[in-house]
Amino acid sequence: MLDVRYLGVRYGSKSILRGIEFALREGQWLMVAGPNGAGKSTLISAISQSAPYTGTVLVSGKDARRMKPHELARQIGVLSQQHTVGYAFTVEEVVWMGRYAYSSGWPPSSHAGDTESVLSALEQAGLTHLRRQSVLTLSGGELQRVFLAQIWAQDPGVLLLDEPSNHLDLLYQQQTFERIGQWLKTPGRAVLSVVHDLSLALAYGTEVLLLSGGKAAAYGAARDVLSRDTLRAVYGMDVYAWMQGMLGQWRDAAHPRLREGD
Repeated sequence: MLDVRYLGVRYGSKSILRGIEFALREGQWLMVAGPNGAGKSTLISAISQSAPYTGTVLVSGKDARRMKPHELARQIGVLSQQHTVGYAFTVEEVVWMGRYAYSSGWPPSSHAGDTESVLSALEQAGLTHLRRQSVLTLSGGELQRVFLAQIWAQDPGVLLLDEPSNHLDLLYQQQTFERIGQWLKTPGRAVLSVVHDLSLALAYGTEVLLLSGGKAAAYGAARDVLSRDTLRAVYGMDVYAWMQGMLGQWRDAAHPRLREGD
């Protein structure tokens, strides 16, 4: 569904990404992880044609550079980290904007299946009860789900998600990742997510691309890539020991008598 071949990005004299290669297939959830400044968000910008790059990005076998915007939007949906809403659109109106790729103008004209796609997206995101509410009244977590629903209404085959749980509390993190996982179960779909939380990468990812200094430090099955030695080399610390220590605190809290030696 998505093939990235020797992708590189430079800003002036600074190299951000170098020689990145991977393939995203149907049913896969590729997690892109790595330290700050590794080039994770830049990778999404390049794939979505928002940043200049060298190399090749193939979407369903077609060169993304040669695809028209509406054609690319039918194949790839992008969820960014930040969302700015300055007008009192309703939730449903914002989700309807996801049908732009299937319209010849603005506002989007209605076509067969548009209403069904919008209502389905609202339901998948758990927003049906908020459909008439102004987006200006929503919490950050609710607003994130609105834009996720907008992408689902767009009905792409591939989702590109730049830290989809950024700024979300634990409940919204859980709901967001569970809903994405449900969306992925439909044939003909795949997901690429940038994540900082390695626990989320391990829990939901089928594959992991680990970036370090703009290069691929490791790429493959999630449990193979997220090995103790690889993570130590990339993050400069014993990630396993850190995670186990954090888990140990929760075990102690749950069983205080064991902690006290009773």
